Amino acid sequence: MHAADGYARATGKVGVCLATSGPGATNLITGIANAYLDSIPIVAITGQVRADLIGTDAFQEADVTGITLPIVKHSYLVQSAAEIPRVIHEAFHIASTGRPGPVVIDVPVTALLGELTYKAPDSLHLAGYKPTVKGHVKQIRAAAQAILEAERPVLYVGGGVISAGASDELHALADLIQAPVTTTLMGLGAFDERLPLSLGMLGMHGTVPANYAVHECDVLIGIGVRFDDRVTGKLSAFAPQARTIIHIDVDPAEIGKNVEPSIPIVGDARHVLAALLAELQKAELVPGRTAPWLAKIAAWQGEFRLHYEQPAAEGVVAPQFVIQEIERVTGGEAVIVTDVGQHQMWSTLYFDYRFPRQWISSGGLGTMGFGLPAAIGAKLGRPDKTVIDVSGDGGFQMTMQELATAVNYDIPVVVCILNNGYLGMVRQWQDLFWNKRYSQTCIAVQPDFVMLAEAFGAKGMRVSSPEHVGEALREAIDSGRPTVIDFKISPEENVFPMVPAGQSITELIGGKASRKTRGAKS
Repeated sequence: MHAADGYARATGKVGVCLATSGPGATNLITGIANAYLDSIPIVAITGQVRADLIGTDAFQEADVTGITLPIVKHSYLVQSAAEIPRVIHEAFHIASTGRPGPVVIDVPVTALLGELTYKAPDSLHLAGYKPTVKGHVKQIRAAAQAILEAERPVLYVGGGVISAGASDELHALADLIQAPVTTTLMGLGAFDERLPLSLGMLGMHGTVPANYAVHECDVLIGIGVRFDDRVTGKLSAFAPQARTIIHIDVDPAEIGKNVEPSIPIVGDARHVLAALLAELQKAELVPGRTAPWLAKIAAWQGEFRLHYEQPAAEGVVAPQFVIQEIERVTGGEAVIVTDVGQHQMWSTLYFDYRFPRQWISSGGLGTMGFGLPAAIGAKLGRPDKTVIDVSGDGGFQMTMQELATAVNYDIPVVVCILNNGYLGMVRQWQDLFWNKRYSQTCIAVQPDFVMLAEAFGAKGMRVSSPEHVGEALREAIDSGRPTVIDFKISPEENVFPMVPAGQSITELIGGKASRKTRGAKS
């Protein structure tokens, strides 16, 4: 399931996975929920017992459509072989249109054994399913007027921009109105982070300038975002100076769910942004209107640069340095897949994402074990790209058996394990908020990851000094083989900046008070 997810995220196409009945189907549940929360188009086809046995607790029977009901966009229980062509076409249409999401097709063995003459449906008519694509013109004009009057605008961008293929329109809008852009975890890559208008990611582990800009903006333009808790922090303190909040989203259920917008616009991000650009281009923009605002942001960017220090202890490397070396060695062109934890956040902060679908990670569900299978799917979808899976030693062990899949099918993904011997993000919370009362976070016994990789037939490497990081990465990529690199990092290195749960996004730990310049990211 995670491989189908990674394929879909990397390509924008519908991912497909198949599972047998009973435990095969129930093993997909976490992956389906993961795709549902991140709006990823997947069709999951599951086997089912004979139609006459459904409801009798037959061997390997599970109510798949019932179990998955809260975590799918739609589901089908096929009754006969004749239904299969129509159901497949409908499932792909539903999964990939409107707000994308997973669709389950449960097929009893009697239908699978049936015979039919395949005929593609002449048309798709799904009663009650008509996603709104184009935004309301009056709302778009109201948004344009608010933007024209803004002195401190901020574009707050999420995964909806990537799903809609609206990156070009976003760049054009930001350039036209000279507004800074901050992205959610799911929105990374929608806006080129090398550009001066990029603020990077906002929220709990976002950059200081991004969080400060949202806090002080007068117009906040949310595009394809959910205003989720990891972004907003304390809701009552989120964007307190914004006299206007514009929310553009294809899913009407998201509008007003967490934050009440001044100007709601239901529609596909690409179509709405194109219409918004047309309205703004007809108006007279005041030259330099946002210049003082951009100057203030530039000052924050100079003051609050990301920083880290190479460890004084021998035998370990700074995890932030590993991420920067991945960017340097790959020329910033690699597709980065991550598992979930500290390494995920370091990967968001210390790599500049340049294009959509370059960043692949589990967002809403935060699924450990996602990284390796998703990287395999991403590499199958984008064989032209170097695919790097950044993982932790805990998350990697949850699905490390998929190395066999990578070796068996000759899929040359490179796994970079940032190995600190802990479940690092949980340990960080125990460190900062529970007086270092570490409980069930130390991985005291772990396999030798080099020997493990070699046992699967992959290439295994270990790096414990900074000068060997780039060399190891080049060797792994050039080998053309599935490769695992075990990077030893400091056991108690923390991810900063950080906003404590439930606090305003300006209440950062690891901000101004701990600024350093050594090892700073330029």
